[in-house]
Amino acid sequence: MTMSNAVVAAAAFIAISWAWGSVSVMERNYRLEREIDDKKQQLKLVQLETDTLKYEQNYYRSDEYKELAVRRDLGLVKPGEKVLILPPNTKEAKDEDAQATIRQPAATSDNFTQWINFLTGRNSSNLQD
Repeated sequence: MTMSNAVVAAAAFIAISWAWGSVSVMERNYRLEREIDDKKQQLKLVQLETDTLKYEQNYYRSDEYKELAVRRDLGLVKPGEKVLILPPNTKEAKDEDAQATIRQPAATSDNFTQWINFLTGRNSSNLQD
């Protein structure tokens, strides 16, 4: 082993350790940048949630919400308004609705044919049943 071989080996060792150090520093910087980006996204999300809660708070303080809440919870109405209370649907009404959905024709034809039927009035006979 000569002196020039020792110098070349030392230079190679220094170059490899410098490259290894550079790669590890770049990997660390990349990881830290990703963490920073994640924290920025979390900050934006928290800011959006905060803004949403502020808007909700303002809505709950508004006169419109108070009026709707009183109408819904207490059943109060304004002067001159009338309340319409409908009875629950009977079994016959539910059966009729089910039959109406069954009677609707299935759209098996293509779009062009459906448009032609619509424009020429061929579908009107289905509506009169």
